[in-house]
Amino acid sequence: MNENYKIISKFIKDISGETPDVETYLYVKDYISKYQMNIEISSKALKKQIIEINTTLKFHDNSESKKKSHFELTYAIIIRLEKEIKEKKILQKIIKPSEKEKNNHSQYLKTNLKKNFFS
Repeated sequence: MNENYKIISKFIKDISGETPDVETYLYVKDYISKYQMNIEISSKALKKQIIEINTTLKFHDNSESKKKSHFELTYAIIIRLEKEIKEKKILQKIIKPSEKEKNNHSQYLKTNLKKNFFS
């Protein structure tokens, strides 16, 4: 397949985790499977033909529990378009995943996140 872009750089732009105390940590460790994963994708033009794509993963508890932790990670990818793209559909395919791709990614993270955070 002929690629329309080249990845210039990729890096963790921001990462944070908030757990107020040990009791909350112990509670969250047992109830982490109840947490929800949100994936947000945004992009912005940096220069002509160069785009920054940010994928933000938020892992949080939507329940009324007072013992909560919050985890957030923003991963940035900088791409250079190899040629000027005039068709919006092609550009969207490069910078925004389909719902199926987002769902697959979310499912992967849900099944693997607990062992990564609490091993």
